[in-house]
Order: sequence, then C-alpha cells, then structure tokens
Amino acid sequence: MEELKKIWLDGKFVDWQEAKIHILTHTLHYGGGVFEGIRAYLTEKGTAVFRLSQHIKRLFYSAFALEIKIPFSEEELKKAILETLKINELKEGYIRPIVFLGYGKMGLNPTGSPVQVAIAVWPWDAYLGEKETVKVKISKYIRIHPLSTIADAKICGNYVNSILASLEVKNSGFDEALFLDFEGNVAEGPGENIFMVKNKKLFTPPLGTILPGITRDSVIKIAKDLGLLVKEKKISPQEIKEADEVFFTGTAVEICPISQIDDTLINQGRIGKITKMIKEVYQKAVRGKIPKYSKWLTFV
Repeated sequence: MEELKKIWLDGKFVDWQEAKIHILTHTLHYGGGVFEGIRAYLTEKGTAVFRLSQHIKRLFYSAFALEIKIPFSEEELKKAILETLKINELKEGYIRPIVFLGYGKMGLNPTGSPVQVAIAVWPWDAYLGEKETVKVKISKYIRIHPLSTIADAKICGNYVNSILASLEVKNSGFDEALFLDFEGNVAEGPGENIFMVKNKKLFTPPLGTILPGITRDSVIKIAKDLGLLVKEKKISPQEIKEADEVFFTGTAVEICPISQIDDTLINQGRIGKITKMIKEVYQKAVRGKIPKYSKWLTFV
C-alpha cells in the first residue's frame, strides 16, 4: 500500500505514520465502527469525488444505526475529504472515512466511549486485479441475516462475514465470492452488489439483505437512461447461472464483469455487450464526460 503525506484525524492533519490509536480502542476489539469507500477521479476540470454527498449521508445513517453521534457535520466531513485529497496531492484514488469508538471504555456496551473520525486517501486501481472478467464461487457462508445485524449499514464488524467468504473462495482458485441470503437467493459479493442480464433486461436482488450500494444506484439510473428495463427481484443460484451476462458493482470494483460462477461459464466466459455498454457509460460519467451526470461530481 502506497503511503501518502497526511491523514485527517479528529479535525487535524497528522503525518501518515503518526496516525495511531490506543491498543484498547473499543472498535478494534468489538467491530463497532462504520466506514465508507469513496473514489475520486481525474476529469478535464480537475479532480472530482463521485457521489460524495450520498456516501456521507450513508456514513451518518450507519453511525445512527450503532447509536454513534459523529462529532462533525456532514458538510465538515465533505470539506475534510476534499482537503485531504488536496494536501496529499492525490489526483485520482480511493477515500476511506471511518468513524470508530476510541480508548476509554471496554465491554460490549459502548455508551460513553469517545467517538473518533479519520479520513485516509490513497491510489487504488482495479480492486479485483487487471483481468477483464472474474471467476466467482458461491460461498458456503451466507450474507448476514437481516435480523442478526442492520444489513443496510456499513458496519466494520459486518465485514468479518466478507473476510471468511473471501478466504474460502480464493483458496479454491476463484477471484471473488458470492453470498446467498438466508432464503437461499443471491445476495451480493463480499464488497459488491450484483446484476444479471437476461433477454436484454437487467435484474438485481432487492434491498433487505444487501448493502444499498451507491454504484448500484448509479448503474440502475444509467441502465434506465439507456432504455433498459431494470427490475429488483429475488434471484435463485440456478437463475443467475443461466443469465446472459452477470457483473459486480461497487466503489472499489466499479463495474466488473463475471465470466464464471462455480463451474458454469457466463456468456462463454466473455464480457457481455450490455455489461460493456454500462461500464463504458459509467467510466465516462465518473470522469465528467457526460453532462447529465455532472451532478454526481464534487470538485476538489
């Protein structure tokens, strides 16, 4: 991981190597923190953050779910993100705001723990590597049951579920995992939402057991603008294996075509036409090349 100059921590910039926490930091032990993954892109008008307001709103929603009161406003954190990109002279890359419970109290009841906020940025290219398509395996682990957590909040501890699935499938030679939900339907990847194309129509799992992805929302809007029918519906494992095309979406992964699920090839192992079209539009949108999507960009 490339180290940059500064990390924003609790309202101040500190040197990258000096952004430290105490060993008894509450979130380190129990996972009770929240975070966001955001990307900045270089456009003809300079660096722009993609859908910054939506990401920060989701950060505050996740914090509310854990009864964490963030000691900064949404506007203060948006400004801090832009300043962190600027001070690090990062033209394009990944942004990680995290809200966590600090040192001062142990035990599962977090009430009274100090709340800390940090923002780090760094260069991050293709999340799943430089392959044009990826191979996916349905995990033996299911997506966390919605009655065992708050499934639509981006809570640090929820991602142990994703770590287990990632280790499982990568040890089997696959690029990424695919979660089913507690009913046995397709949910999402460890850090991605999923779409399938059938008969030139786009389908994606409904909200409830998945993270309401901001890239997912962007793709739905783009697809509708392209004249495609988009439907949220429950999708069985067999149904997705019989799809014409399948792809992941997410801030880190962007638009990632899936060429294989378990032992089943999708579209003969190649990127599909609709996936390619959506990916091309998305890449133009995030770099400010399509005026109607310019509202999604916040310039540094």
